[in-house]
This record gives sequence, structure tokens and C-alpha cells, in this order.
Amino acid sequence: MATSQAPSLGDRLVEPVTNVSDFIWVGTWNGVEVLPFPPMTIILLGIGLWIMIGLRFYPIVKLGSAFKGLFAGRKSQGDGEISPFAALSTALSGQVGTGNLAGVATAIALGGPGAIFWMWITALFGMALAFAEGSLAIRYRERTSDGVLRGGPMTYIMMGLGKKWTWLAVVFCLGTLFSALVTGNSIQANAVADGLNELFGIEEWLGGLIVAILVFIVIIGGIKSIGSVAEKVVPFMAAAYIVMAVIALILNFGDLGETFYLIFHGAFNPQSAAGGFVGAAMIIAIRAGVARGLFSNEAGQGSTAIAHAVAQTNDPETQGRMAMLGTFIDTIVICTMTALVILTVRGDFTAGGEAVLHAWQSDRVGFEMTSGAFAAAFPMTLGGVPIGTLVASVALILFVFTTLLTWSYYGERAITFLYDRIKGSSRKGEKKLHMAWRVLWCLVIFIGAAQPSELVWRLGDISNAAMALPNLLALALLSGVVFKLAKGQKDAGPTHTAETPEEPEDY
Repeated sequence: MATSQAPSLGDRLVEPVTNVSDFIWVGTWNGVEVLPFPPMTIILLGIGLWIMIGLRFYPIVKLGSAFKGLFAGRKSQGDGEISPFAALSTALSGQVGTGNLAGVATAIALGGPGAIFWMWITALFGMALAFAEGSLAIRYRERTSDGVLRGGPMTYIMMGLGKKWTWLAVVFCLGTLFSALVTGNSIQANAVADGLNELFGIEEWLGGLIVAILVFIVIIGGIKSIGSVAEKVVPFMAAAYIVMAVIALILNFGDLGETFYLIFHGAFNPQSAAGGFVGAAMIIAIRAGVARGLFSNEAGQGSTAIAHAVAQTNDPETQGRMAMLGTFIDTIVICTMTALVILTVRGDFTAGGEAVLHAWQSDRVGFEMTSGAFAAAFPMTLGGVPIGTLVASVALILFVFTTLLTWSYYGERAITFLYDRIKGSSRKGEKKLHMAWRVLWCLVIFIGAAQPSELVWRLGDISNAAMALPNLLALALLSGVVFKLAKGQKDAGPTHTAETPEEPEDY
């Protein structure tokens, strides 16, 4: 008699991890309402709204001039490690990942088309948060004993708020390590393994091993190597993906009106569909849009500030604009392209054995939904694989690869900050720690590639919140400084450098 296989540890963890994730983002436990409001959503949108109003809608008003500054950003105009444009490309390489392909599909599956509206709202408030992070990253950064400039939320907490807030910087760094290993690593590795499996039939563990080796080759060179790769790969891959999505939408132009109706109607009305999701209430649409919006653009999470801190500029306002541009490109442009293709393109899809028109109504989930929509738009085959599937899979692999590079640096900065709090720490010790972290990073890629996707996505929601909460508190406390930086006051706010050294004083 055949015996059923016992569920793995990963499978057993799905339910408890889902409960914690739902409590943080929706206020429910085991599907039952515990809080009358979604806690993390209120905090994220609330602080974003506060900063947007304090900036007098600067991110929207100055969006045009921010795009004009893209070309100038290729030139170095101050201290730092890489050009402002390379810093934006590095930040974008961390932002543009599986969230832009699989995450958008997951948001639609969880909250219906209306989730996309709330993703847009998150991005608009996120632009204000991103400006705050980018400008503070330049205003408050420290120079190591061998002349390297670096920073991020842990540095603007210490230098902007003072020694008594060390605990907040430590909490942020612990959240960053958690988020790096889950959001920046396991989820990405999981997605790229799926992409390689769909394209070449490679086993997930083998796909994870291949990616781990390729990532190690790049990250061994540190932030300059990562920035160099990001500056070359990110603009090309983003432009190619957008062009293919636009062509798909032109081919299905007649259905675009219905798509926008579904998005706006679904944002404020409970809805149901033949497949995919049933009775997706407004609160679930908001939760899905906001959680996936944050997962994709990272605004408020503090991660991109670590990349912007190494930009070769001494102007906080200029780099703040670069940072908010990253959020706009990631969510308003790339995520929207993915969403419109999923919601608009018609094809031969099924839900529960019945034919349906669109990928979002079907049984497909995550990246499979996105890939299916692109395959329906471009059904011609190349080597037996639809060109649409090829485009989506290659985009996913490139997006995820660069995300793995950038997030390795974010984790490295967090672990360095924690190490520098230990008596007897040294620059030499830091470098040894960096090497150990890079090896661990690639090991986690290999392990994460074969984990249940639902588990790593839910863990990602928890880890994002663990990282975002201390950073959002810091942004709220430093909001007065941000408002002055937006007015061109480069030295706004107090500087607590003397009492908050990140490296030991005896250097």
C-alpha cells in the first residue's frame, strides 16, 4: 500500500507564516479580523502622505526636471564611489526584480484588478518617501578610514538623530539582514529557478547553483563591480521589456478601455471572477496593492538609500530626485506594463477546467500568469517555446540576477554596521566579514531556489515590514530636515558625527 509523503518543513511553515503576514498587512489571523484596520498599510501610506504634503507635492511637480537630470547624472559631480546615474541603476537593479513580473500577478490574484490602483497610490506616496531616503542618504554619510563614502538609513539615524537612537539603527540593520536573505535572495532565487525551468527544463536546484556561481563572480568585486554591471544591464533590460509590453498592448488595443474600467471599478468595489480569485473585498485589494507595491519599489523600506549614499554628488536634493525617479520607473512604468498585459491580452486559458479569456482569470499564479499573458500576445514559437514566454523569462532572469547583486550589498552594509558596534572591530575585520557574507549569500541562493514559493513570498511580506518600520519612524523624525533639503539647504539639520562614529575611533 502506498504511503503519502510527509510534508516538508517548508510546507508546514506556510500556514503560521501566512497568519503573521496577514496580521501585519491586513489585521487578520486565521482569516478572522483581529484589528479593524490594516496596520502596515496605514503606517506606510500615512507617513508617505505626511511627507508628500510637507514637500508640497514636490515629487509630482518636479518629475519633469528629474527626468531632465538623468543625463547629467552620468557625470560625477562630487564625492562618492559611483556616478549618480550608476547609483540610480544600482538602486533600480534592486527594485526591478521578481516583484515586477511575478509580484504584480500575485497582487491581481489576491486582490483582483483593483489592486493595481492601490499599487499606483503606493508608488505616488512612495516617490515622496524615496526622495526623503535619497536626500538623507547624501546629507548624512560617513567616510571610512581608507576614504570610502557609505551610508543608508542606519547612518542617517545615527548622524541625524544622535547616539540615543542607536537601538533604532540596530533594529533596522537586523530587519535588513532578514529582508535581504528573504526578499532580496530567496524570493528572487525561487523565481529565477522557475524561469530557467520553464525555458530550459533545468531542475530548480541546478538553476539555483548556476545563478549562485554567476552572482559570486560579480559581487566579489564589491559595490563598484555591482554598479558597473547595473549601469550596463538595467537600462537595456528595462527598455526592452517596456517595448515588448507596449507592442502587446497595441496588438490588443481594443480591450484597453475595459482593463482600465476593471482597475478603477475594482479598487473600490468587492468583485468576483470565474477563476483566480472570488469575492476579493476592497481591503484585500488595498493590502495586495500596497504590499506588492512596497515589495516592488522598496520606497519606505530604506534599501535604496544604501545605494544612493555612494553616489558621486554633494547635493542631497539632486540625488533625492534620482531616488524618486527609481520608484516612478519601477512601479508606474514597469509594473503597470506587466499589469496591463496580464489584464488585457486574450488567450486560451482555463480555470477549473472551464475556458476563460484572460490569464488573470485562469488557474495560473505568479510568474506563470505573466508568462502566459505574454505567450498569448506573442504565440509564435522559437525552438518550441512561444516568443512571449521567452521574452518574459529572459526579462525575469536578468531582473532577478541584478536584484541578487544589489541586495547582497545591502545586507553587507547592515552586517558591517552591526560589526562596527563591537569593541575591537577593524577595517581588516570588516573585509573578512564581507567575504564570509558573500559566500553565505550564494549558499542561500542555492537553498532558496527550491523552497515552496508561497512560503518565501509570505516571509517576504514579514521581512519587508521588519525593515520598513524602523526606517519609516526615522523618516518621520527627520521629515523637517527633508523639507529643508527639498528647498536646496544642503546642510539642513544637526550632525552628530562626533558621538556616532560608524568605525572605531582609534583608526
